[in-house]
Amino acid sequence: MAHQPDSQAVKAYLLGLQQRICERLGALDHQADFVTDAWDRPEGGGGISRVIADGAVFEKGGVNFSHVTGDRMPASATAHRPHLAGARWEAMGVSLVIHPNNPYVPTSHANVRFFIATPEDAAPVYWFGGGYDLTPYYGFDEDCVHWHQTARDACAPFGEDLYPRFKHWCDEYFYLKHRQEPRGIGGLFFDDHNTGDFDRDFGFLQSVGNSYIDAYEPIVRDRMDHPYGERERDFQLFRRGRYVEFNLVYDRGTLFGLQSGGRTESILMSLPPLVRWDYNRSPAPGTEEYRLTDHFLTARDWLGANHGG
Repeated sequence: MAHQPDSQAVKAYLLGLQQRICERLGALDHQADFVTDAWDRPEGGGGISRVIADGAVFEKGGVNFSHVTGDRMPASATAHRPHLAGARWEAMGVSLVIHPNNPYVPTSHANVRFFIATPEDAAPVYWFGGGYDLTPYYGFDEDCVHWHQTARDACAPFGEDLYPRFKHWCDEYFYLKHRQEPRGIGGLFFDDHNTGDFDRDFGFLQSVGNSYIDAYEPIVRDRMDHPYGERERDFQLFRRGRYVEFNLVYDRGTLFGLQSGGRTESILMSLPPLVRWDYNRSPAPGTEEYRLTDHFLTARDWLGANHGG
């Protein structure tokens, strides 16, 4: 029999996840440490931001935990749930973005979150969301296969249909409509996840959350010492512009955080420290820079028949 939603159990898991991810990422970079910044939110709740900057491997990264509460649901969360308007709510999650120095190491993003609303005279309503995606600048097929294989393995115990469904959702979500291109090579994205079995849904969230670092850490280790020059660095900064555009125009977490009175520094932690925009710039065909959009950013099936997909 499934238990009732247990927000304290979710919170304990998320705090542990934040710690484990910071430990494993920190072990990769001996020049910088994660700095801890605890904060309170006047409207209710608070969080812990763990930030690394100016390291040998990571130019900027943050692994945030937040647990915020409110007396009335924000407009962004009730657009498709009018019956929850005016309900008390809690939202908690771990959200992270890592921007490496080396252009051959991809940027990565992950988020796992839990939301519960308690309308007057009604039972609590909960849902889970999250996922992770990878944004390479110079791609490697084997990295993409490893990333998606890890994502599929995390989903498999909870249903063979979950990986293809959430992979497709990720491809659709992390898409820059005004550029007509994906942000990266995707991964997993899910929202409003509630099967009616809290224990199973919470187990799925944990499987996804735990698998992120297993997906990302080997890629960082393999690429962080790859030689590069000014050309690669310049292209990395140019492509980071796409990342900024998505986060400021489309990202639900950014919009919800700002609308709900979240902590601006933590919400915008995801933005890279250096970025550039060039007018009407496009790589020449046949170059490695052109291959990024021609080969990698195509929402392809990275597991395919040869990998059991």
